[in-house]
Amino acid sequence: MATYIVLASFTDQGIRAGKDTVKRADATREHAKKMGVTMKNIHWTTGSYDVVIEFDAPDDATMAALGMAIGSAGNVRTQTLRAFSRDEMTGILAKVK
Repeated sequence: MATYIVLASFTDQGIRAGKDTVKRADATREHAKKMGVTMKNIHWTTGSYDVVIEFDAPDDATMAALGMAIGSAGNVRTQTLRAFSRDEMTGILAKVK
């Protein structure tokens, strides 16, 4: 499984329905699970992003599909980052010539 960090910002629609953000997060967790993706952590934050979520997904295509599903609801705009563990980074560095 690959790890992805999603940075999300509320849209106007999302902030108007801000009281439902925890319910929406629960629904996203369940939707992700049906796609074979695990929502590992979610944090509501201050600053440039309103929410930071960590997912484990089987591949980039599955994560992209989940991102499209999340975005199509209209409550957040997202940026998705592929994250590498220490072991993965060690393997990457071993390939550097």
